[in-house]
Amino acid sequence: MGEVRIVPVESKTELDRFIRLPARLNRGDPNWVTPLDMERRTALSPKSNPFFDHAEVQFWLAVKDGRDVGRISAQIDALAPELPDRPAAGHFGMLAAEDDAAVFAALFAAAEGWLKARGKAVALGPFNLSINEEVGLLVDGFTAPPFVMMGHDPAYAGRRVEAQGYAKAKDIHAYICDLTADLPPAIVRRVREKPPAGVTLRMLDMKRYDEEVRAFVAILNDAWAGNWGFTPVTEAETAALGESLKAILDPRLVWFVEVDGDVAGFTVGLPNLNEAIRDLDGRLLPFGWAKLLWRLKVSGLKSCRIPLAGVKRRYFETMAGRMMPFMTMDRVRTEALKLGFQTFEMSWILEENRPMRHIAEVMGARVYKTYRIYEKALA
Repeated sequence: MGEVRIVPVESKTELDRFIRLPARLNRGDPNWVTPLDMERRTALSPKSNPFFDHAEVQFWLAVKDGRDVGRISAQIDALAPELPDRPAAGHFGMLAAEDDAAVFAALFAAAEGWLKARGKAVALGPFNLSINEEVGLLVDGFTAPPFVMMGHDPAYAGRRVEAQGYAKAKDIHAYICDLTADLPPAIVRRVREKPPAGVTLRMLDMKRYDEEVRAFVAILNDAWAGNWGFTPVTEAETAALGESLKAILDPRLVWFVEVDGDVAGFTVGLPNLNEAIRDLDGRLLPFGWAKLLWRLKVSGLKSCRIPLAGVKRRYFETMAGRMMPFMTMDRVRTEALKLGFQTFEMSWILEENRPMRHIAEVMGARVYKTYRIYEKALA
């Protein structure tokens, strides 16, 4: 067997190889969904992803016997918070590799060496590329395909990562919910029949789209500020997020809650694009566009995902504030049913986020996937 050679990604051709590699590695997995190539190029390009404005990033390919057999990234985000009483951490991500100990060892040696050379004492990940994007390695829930903007990994990957000296830092969960099941009567009474005084709900206004996106990102930055590892979304990232979501957002699945005119919270539901692209192998040409449009506009999708929700911190401890997530999620749920959706995923949720986990469970959702964030001290 040949030696594993590590190749820094420096050219467009190498980036294309980097993007396409997971599709080949996971071709035998019936639950694998190849992301759209054009979306991946946008996400991994400094020209189009403002994450690169405040982060240093390096990609590598692992090559063995003339074949690409693995990939990894390392990144240092200037906006990522330093955790109290913890050594300075850098991140790794974009991990995909054949089930080969030598390949994993070579990939992590490259990423760890790069982080150490830049003064980092801990490697933390995977983050693809930031904590506000795809995070964690799938460690449970391999028998269902991932929802839009969620990852999927082979069962061997966790073992290979742990063999490199990595241990669990945090687990995050994805919840699945049957939209057709009845909500508990107590929740129905509180959110539909007796809503808190002065609290109103409204749908996303597409005529003020940019302003609406800024509003929910401002709430997100406020509500999530105390969460482990949270990194604020910048103004440039807000604009990019709005642009990327505009094509798939349905305003009937995005709801704001207001208190006497103050925008206090929101919930965003997204049609599960992965359901529509599952057999396209990442490509929209020559016929992928037609299939995608047909599935989105005509045949319809049956699943959606709630990736974003939040309530301003000043309302956290009020009775109205505690009911706001139930109110917005119930409205998203009601509209999703009208649109023909049958299931939704709530993700991702930190294992220690008891309030959010409680909301999910009261809404009838259950954990069906677990992703792990790993860490390792760099000697």
